[in-house]
Amino acid sequence: MAETTLIKKVLIANRGEIAVRVIRACRELGGIDVVAVYSDADREALHVRYADEVYPIGAAAPRASYLNIERLIAVARRSGADAIHPGYGFLSERAEFAQACQDEGIIFIGPPPDAIARMGDKLKARALMQQAGVPVVPGTEPGLDDESLRRAAGQIGYPLVVKAAAGGGGKGMRIVREPSQFEPALQAAHREAEAAFGDGTVYLEKLIEGARHIEFQILADLHGNTIHLGERECSIQRRHQKLFEESPSSFMDDDLRARMGAVAIRAAQAVDYVNAGTVEFLVDPDKNFYFLEMNTRLQVEHPVTELVTGVDLVKEQIRIARGRKMGPEDGVTLKGWAVECRINAEDPYNNFLPSVGQVTVHIAPTGPGVRLDSGIYAGYEVTPYYDSLLAKLIAWGETRGEAVLRMRRALAEYKIMGLKTNLPFHQKLMDSTRFQAGRIHTSFAEEFMIMRDEDANTDRAEVAAILATLVEHQQRQQSSQIVARPKRDVSNWKWFSRWERMSR
Repeated sequence: MAETTLIKKVLIANRGEIAVRVIRACRELGGIDVVAVYSDADREALHVRYADEVYPIGAAAPRASYLNIERLIAVARRSGADAIHPGYGFLSERAEFAQACQDEGIIFIGPPPDAIARMGDKLKARALMQQAGVPVVPGTEPGLDDESLRRAAGQIGYPLVVKAAAGGGGKGMRIVREPSQFEPALQAAHREAEAAFGDGTVYLEKLIEGARHIEFQILADLHGNTIHLGERECSIQRRHQKLFEESPSSFMDDDLRARMGAVAIRAAQAVDYVNAGTVEFLVDPDKNFYFLEMNTRLQVEHPVTELVTGVDLVKEQIRIARGRKMGPEDGVTLKGWAVECRINAEDPYNNFLPSVGQVTVHIAPTGPGVRLDSGIYAGYEVTPYYDSLLAKLIAWGETRGEAVLRMRRALAEYKIMGLKTNLPFHQKLMDSTRFQAGRIHTSFAEEFMIMRDEDANTDRAEVAAILATLVEHQQRQQSSQIVARPKRDVSNWKWFSRWERMSR
């Protein structure tokens, strides 16, 4: 269908692998220049090196840079950007950022401010979903004080969950299994929610034991058309943070997929949603499903949907923002299976403690059915200022078994040295017979994926052997040089200063 709005330059209000991902989509669409922004800590980041124009936006701390709406809008004005893509995280689900773009006449490649605001408040979203006939987990209504929450806890029954009203990602969330745990969990959730979101409001939900976390990807255009692109299974989590995703889910059947997909579309239409979004559900062992939340942005795990549908979601976001009208032909079918491992700078043998430092070796896996979305390279400095996500490793196969075997091979090939990563966790996950059989739920990682020191010793021995081989190779290379020559940079990165646009 025809597109009516011209987008010639996109500013990416983000960093890391998602910024690189958006740059690639703009390149493939053709005719779109890319503006990148960077903090003091990100001057040498990959997204900065790939963009057409780059602008510094402040100190390393997110509030001084990537969360600074005024500076981002100022860069958009100065660069002449027609549109802003927010990526995920940072300002991607901030209604005031979408509104600021709208007020400046800049296209926000995402949903309208009102949809973000209505789905961003989890309590209001629950009430709205109930009005729309969407099933929700039993819990409390908006606006209850602590005393009312204490009374409601007894009525809901244990186990239950205390959850932040204003956010997601597991922050401000506490599981309570018995009455004696309620008060400390309530106060801890208040404090964490206030620190993370500036709003300490919480509510209660019944804990669904043995539940799966299954979400539906939706696309909605500016003309009132909404479709879904199947589901993603996101049940492998640690402290409510997703570690592994796949599409489709081995738990689903055609009837359940049709019913949940229809509900996901209804949920999006209830807030007049536009662009890409994700409706998340909890599904109990009896296949009863409940609305959890709606993420009004592109998801970290979007690549698995792209591989099984053949739809480039970032390109579709841009096309929808340009006015593309989806038609009946935009219905999609799922082909094969895709799995994704989030590769984080964390030590799985030390309670997943974040790791920082320079990436000294980065050997990326390749081969049939393997995709790597990454923002790192050998020499890249991982700092403590941002999320620990380094890369996303994705594998596709005709069947789930083939996808898992392909992922096992890719994980074995992937080498990141200089800091700790969770690669050993994912290797152990691929070897789990429970996981291979699809017998997973949201507590699976904490119950069955205990990382032991004896496993770490084996991994360290392998790392030592690889490092010894690299040192030997370097020594041989040096000894084979008859005449020492000065090092010469033959990459185009040395021209960095020629095209960098500095804000002064």
